[in-house]
Amino acid sequence: MKTTAFNSIHKKKGGKLVEFAGYEMPIEYSGIRDEHMTVREGVGVFDVSHMGEFWVKGPKALDLVAKITSNDPRILTQGQAQYSCLPNGKGGIVDDLLVYYYEPEKYMLVVNAANIEKDWNWIVLQNEEVGAELENASDHISQLAIQGPKATEVLQKLTDVNLSEIKFYTFVTDKFAGVDDVIISATGYTGAGGFELYFRNDVAETIWNAIFEAGAEAGIKPIGLAARDTLRLEMGYCLYGNDIDDTTSPLEAGLGWITKFNNGRKFIDREFLTMQKTEGISRRLRGFELTGRGIPRKGYELVNSVGETIGSVTSGTMSPVLNKGIGMGYVAKEYSAFGTEIFVKIRNKVIPAEIVKMPFI
Repeated sequence: MKTTAFNSIHKKKGGKLVEFAGYEMPIEYSGIRDEHMTVREGVGVFDVSHMGEFWVKGPKALDLVAKITSNDPRILTQGQAQYSCLPNGKGGIVDDLLVYYYEPEKYMLVVNAANIEKDWNWIVLQNEEVGAELENASDHISQLAIQGPKATEVLQKLTDVNLSEIKFYTFVTDKFAGVDDVIISATGYTGAGGFELYFRNDVAETIWNAIFEAGAEAGIKPIGLAARDTLRLEMGYCLYGNDIDDTTSPLEAGLGWITKFNNGRKFIDREFLTMQKTEGISRRLRGFELTGRGIPRKGYELVNSVGETIGSVTSGTMSPVLNKGIGMGYVAKEYSAFGTEIFVKIRNKVIPAEIVKMPFI
C-alpha cells in the first residue's frame, strides 16, 4: 500500500487505518458521528493527499481540457476552479474532477485516488492529437481539507491572505504557515464551508502542526474518510464508483449543470449527450429519505408499492444531522418526481421512503 506524508501522524493520533484506493488511510478516529458533527458545528481536518493532481501546460493546454471535460473551461478566469467530469466516449463517466485555472497555459486537474492511473492513461490517449504538456504530480503533492464553520477563523491565523475573500470555487497561491506557494482553495465536499490546501510533501508535517496549534481553542480534530462520506451524502454530492461510473451518463446523474453545449465546443460524447438531452432519459439519480426505520446501503433494491424493481441504491447511510436513513439511487423516471413514495428492500423487509430534493440538510 502507498502512504501519504501524514501516515505516521495518523498512527500517533490513533486513527483506524484501512486500505483505500491503494493507500493506507484513516477511516475514523473518535467515531463517525462525533467526527461528522465536529465538521458540521466546528472544524475538522481531512488528509486527502491520496487524490491525484495532473498539470496540463503549454499553448494547447486549454484545447485539451476543453476536449476531455463536460463542463466548459473556456469560461474560467485565472484563480477559478470548476467541477466537471471526463466523458468516456460511450455515454458514461471516466471520473469526476476539479479543473483549476492556475495561470495562462497552465491548468491543474484534481482526480479521484482510485482512478489516477485510469484517468492519466485516458487523458494521454486523448492528447495524442492535441499536443499539450502533461505532468502527473500526484506523488509529489499533499492535500488537506479543513472543513467546518470555524475553518476560516482558525486558518486566518496562519496567512496574510484575506480568506473571507476566497469565494466558493476560487483559489489563490500564497504563503501559509510560513510555507511559500501553497494553493488555498474553496471547493469543499462537505457543505460545511472551509478550504483545501495543496503543498509539497516535505512541508506536510509543518503545515499539519501549525493548523492543529491554531485550531486548539476551536476544538479542531482529525477526521476520517467514513465521516467524509456521510458529510458528502447529506449534501447529495456524488461519489465516483457509487453514484457515477462508466455506465452512468452525467445527465442521468443530475449533472446537466456541468455538461455545457455552448458555443459549439466539441468535446467527448457531445453528440450522445445532446441526444440524451433532446430525447430524454429513462432513469434519474435521486435522493430519498426513509419514512420507516432502517439504513439503506449500496446495492439494495428499490421497488414500487407492488414490489416491482424500479432501481437500486447507490449510496446510503444514517444521517447524523437528521437522525434518519437517507440515500441516493437511480430510479425509473416515472418514479423520480419529488414526493413519490418508493420502498427499499432491506434484508427481508420492505421499508417505505420518499423521493426528496437534495441536499438533504
